[in-house]
Amino acid sequence: MNTVKAVLNGHAPTTNGHHEEAPRDGFSPLVDEYETPLKIAIVGAGIGGLSAAIGLRRNGHEVELYEQSRFANETGAAVHLAPNSNGILRRFGIYAEQFGGNPMTHLVEFSMEGKLMQKVDLREPNKRWQHPWLLVHRVSLHDQLKKLATSAEGEGSRAKLSTASKVISIDPEKGTLTLENGETKTADVIVGADGVYSLTRKYIKDVKPFSSGKAAFRFLIPRSVAEADPVTQPLVADKGALLMWYSDDRRIVMYPCNDNEMLNFVCIHPDTESHAAKSDEWNKQASIEQVLKVYDRFDPAIKALISKVEPSSVKVWQLLDMETLETWTKGKLVLLGDAAHPFTPHQGQGAGQAMEDAAALTVVLPRGTAPEAVAERLKLYEEIRYERAHAIQDYSRKAGQNMVAGKPAVDMMQYTNYNFGHDEFDHASNVFKRWKWAKNPKMYWRMPIAFGPFPGPRMDAYGRRRLADGPTRRFTTTSIKFKTSRTFLESILPTSQFTFACADTVATASFSVTRLDKMAWLGGQGYTHLGLYVHGVRYTKRDGTSVTGTYLPILFESLTDPIVSGREELGMPKLFCDIEMHNRSASCLVSASWRGATFANLSLSGLKEDDPATEHGTIGGEADYGILVYRYIPAVGEPGKADAEYACVVPHEEEAKVQKSTVERVWRADPGRAKVDVRGLDWDALPTLHHVTDVLAKIPVYEVLAAKVVEGRGVPDVMAARRIE
Repeated sequence: MNTVKAVLNGHAPTTNGHHEEAPRDGFSPLVDEYETPLKIAIVGAGIGGLSAAIGLRRNGHEVELYEQSRFANETGAAVHLAPNSNGILRRFGIYAEQFGGNPMTHLVEFSMEGKLMQKVDLREPNKRWQHPWLLVHRVSLHDQLKKLATSAEGEGSRAKLSTASKVISIDPEKGTLTLENGETKTADVIVGADGVYSLTRKYIKDVKPFSSGKAAFRFLIPRSVAEADPVTQPLVADKGALLMWYSDDRRIVMYPCNDNEMLNFVCIHPDTESHAAKSDEWNKQASIEQVLKVYDRFDPAIKALISKVEPSSVKVWQLLDMETLETWTKGKLVLLGDAAHPFTPHQGQGAGQAMEDAAALTVVLPRGTAPEAVAERLKLYEEIRYERAHAIQDYSRKAGQNMVAGKPAVDMMQYTNYNFGHDEFDHASNVFKRWKWAKNPKMYWRMPIAFGPFPGPRMDAYGRRRLADGPTRRFTTTSIKFKTSRTFLESILPTSQFTFACADTVATASFSVTRLDKMAWLGGQGYTHLGLYVHGVRYTKRDGTSVTGTYLPILFESLTDPIVSGREELGMPKLFCDIEMHNRSASCLVSASWRGATFANLSLSGLKEDDPATEHGTIGGEADYGILVYRYIPAVGEPGKADAEYACVVPHEEEAKVQKSTVERVWRADPGRAKVDVRGLDWDALPTLHHVTDVLAKIPVYEVLAAKVVEGRGVPDVMAARRIE
């Protein structure tokens, strides 16, 4: 399906693309927070329906199963629990070894005369899979699923099982179903898990199953019976072995279950030999004589073993197929298992695929799912499952074809990697989370992207905008503005499009340090940043127009998390260092260092408190357009080449709309009592910063113009940052 492929191929947004507006504050499509659980009606209490009931009750939903039979018992004899389906059971806490499941250890194939064609020891290959390949009695498995789904113990409210409750009609749009007794039930989700003869399916498309051309005798024989006869004892010498006898158009499959105590038989043959009349039931009583007649040319030893079966236990199933449905969902109705994609039993994956369907449905309907989201989620479930379920269904069809040139049409182990190397909970969860991420294309993505969108100061991990005017957030800013050399500062302008607005050789700049505290996105903590702000810089666009602002060549920060976020999506030129700010009643001392090597000290003394109303404007008091920065992203493996580079600006007018910070106290120092001391040190002391500090140390300070400390509430926000052109 297109959505799943697009999501898994990385077509969900991977940067802060300018696609559409971010969600409103406090809301995120990534968060399922509907308070009332969904009401889920499951039609059919077989393996698929019960697996869905377990998963959905664990998600906190209210689940009711409607089973038309009186006892909700499973039919059939044994079933493969391949690693892919056994993994689902183990997620539920069901371990088939505890109720008779035994390992599948060998695959043995014979000709119909009993000549060995191949014998594959699976014990070593099976170590490839994280879950064992088991053979288990179908009824035992069904009992365990039913117990877990309906028991008062376990996570979530127990599913209610209503037996002798035949559903006769459904309204997929209204979410109603009518029972044979006249009762009408309403649900947010209706799951059609009612098998190959599904009633629910016709409300999506009225498709009838048809004969595959094959039928299967099914029965069980105790292993002890085979072991007691010298003729049949060699057939059961390998415990855990699946044996197959082939002729051109029929075969016998035998494998153990119930701790190797019972032998399960599936004898596949042309259905004309057991379903001769159109009126024959698809599941009917058969006889030993009928089985022996169908396989009269087979190995005498296997016929001798078949003749030991208890006569009344022999049943014959017509193996049915169905055209592929275009969709499994409509409104609040969704199909699962054989109702959606019936399997012939040639590869033992029918029950496993129903369980995988249940797992995917569980994933897309987590706790908190809103009723209005159901239709879209059911469609996503279909897209997650559609390709895989039909691929394995098609392989099962091919596996049931007649022999070609004396050999089976396909190798039973051919699709092992595809069948077994899959975990539907993991697969569906991966698709689901990426599908959710794609719902909000303006999420913040930062390396490493493998773990999803990154929380930061402007947006949380679920794409919810963080409010900039949080009442508990605090800031303290210390700044020293000074006269310096324009001609020297021109050496740190990034490109020729940056120039000074005036030809004066004297320019102004500021060192400004801000300590932020009590920030919710940092768990109530904060950090400090120190920047050089160069005033009166003009950026000339390619069209000849220009903007004039304050250029920020470097911004040191004391915490790596905001450095990453600010550098990546705001274009800020950030580097890490340790920054200490010590405030006293009439003084302030700021120091910047890297692993104990101090390279900058700013000091203010003789501070006197001033009226907060006197503090206005921007950094350094400049009434310019905004903060100018230059963003550069290096190309991997190509030194000197950029993947992206461009100029950015934080317009003061736009910043003022979102920052909403309030100045509460201001202290000013006489310019003569403010000092700037920057030392470049050397590469040994500053192996990552010396190239920066060496330049900063050489910036002349001709005269301090202003020095101040400002305290306030709220945090200045630069989320208005954007590309200049």
